[in-house]
Amino acid sequence: MKSRKLTIGAAATAAAALVLAGCGGSDGDDTGSGGDVLRLWHYENPTSAMGVAWEEAMAVFEEETGATVEFEERSFEQIRTTASQVLNSDQAPDVLEYNKGNATAGLLASQGLLMPLDDAVAEYGWDEQLAPALQTTARYDERGIMGSGSWYGVPTYGEFVQVYYNVDMFEEAGVEVPTTLAEFEEVLATFTEQGVTPLAQAAGEYPTGQLWYQLALTQADRDWVDAYQLYTDEVDWQGEEITYATETVKEWVDAGYISTDATGLTAEDAGTGFINGTYPIFFSGSWWQGRFTDEITGYEWGTFLFPGAEMSPGSAGNMWVIPERSQNAELAQEFIDITMRPEIQALMGNSGGVPVDADPADITDERSAELIENFNTLNDRDGIAFYPDWPTSTFYDELNAALQELINGSLEPSAVQDQLQQQYEAGVADITG
Repeated sequence: MKSRKLTIGAAATAAAALVLAGCGGSDGDDTGSGGDVLRLWHYENPTSAMGVAWEEAMAVFEEETGATVEFEERSFEQIRTTASQVLNSDQAPDVLEYNKGNATAGLLASQGLLMPLDDAVAEYGWDEQLAPALQTTARYDERGIMGSGSWYGVPTYGEFVQVYYNVDMFEEAGVEVPTTLAEFEEVLATFTEQGVTPLAQAAGEYPTGQLWYQLALTQADRDWVDAYQLYTDEVDWQGEEITYATETVKEWVDAGYISTDATGLTAEDAGTGFINGTYPIFFSGSWWQGRFTDEITGYEWGTFLFPGAEMSPGSAGNMWVIPERSQNAELAQEFIDITMRPEIQALMGNSGGVPVDADPADITDERSAELIENFNTLNDRDGIAFYPDWPTSTFYDELNAALQELINGSLEPSAVQDQLQQQYEAGVADITG
């Protein structure tokens, strides 16, 4: 088998074979054998920040340990749809990238398919490298609910939501980057008065839900976030946090800051609207940064954190996990630790990613430095607040649908909140019993 790389096509064939194999044993070849081979899966593009950093980590690992990395590039869907079956077989890799959250890593942890990493975390000090909010998605209790219990994964990168803005349009409109929520609304009003819809939005997919949640976060504290996300207390759906968010979205639609056309738009529509200069402001995730860097050529653009809030939507990224049936768990831990080293974290940062533990002095790319500075600012003030749809498996679609009705005027804010409360509480009851 070729070391360090399998083609996507080969990986797909392998995935199909593993599904057919089910929980059967090894076929006797070197795949799945112990010894000095580390079998590794991930689904990052080779040219992505993570792909670049982890390729270097593989080279360092092989040089330092003398072991060989057998890397198979699997798609996100291949891993997601076959994980429970494959990880319960002798075909399980030694380490793989897996999605964080209750319905994914939490589910596998509760099924006994992932190895607890508490001893490794203590040995390598990964807990000291990860801010408290980033640790939340790495730990799961016996029910598979994130936030407490044993460590089952180690994230090496992060993601968060920020404001992207068109520098040229700001200068033409005579406005500056706002530092308060009141100033932000003044910027929105100025563009609207000049005949420009300021916010690129889409209620068919996530951007509007993230904005709604961000507005709630301007009135919230960590206890409210924990109640909403981790079920530590009841959520007051008529309280100031959610009421402010829902009513403000409605006010911004009525004022022309958000187009009613947003009800039928996707995230791609909103993002490309910002790219082509239709809208001066786009509030969305750090995952757009690389694309904007590549595709925006006609104007200058920049970023800033949402003004008037200590917290923003975001989380640790997907993470390394070690299957319970890994045959080289110690080598897997050594590899994970290499991906957490300063030089690998810096490589990720300079390649356009958001490393969890990079020294800003090591980031030489100006845009990357700004991105990481924003992320570090949030981490330093415990400002990573996860995403609005995380509490239940159906809440993403339910939130989008409710906000569509809010924007098109078919539901008033209080009715939207009542509807969301019923859906949220039903979903949480299914999880917590």
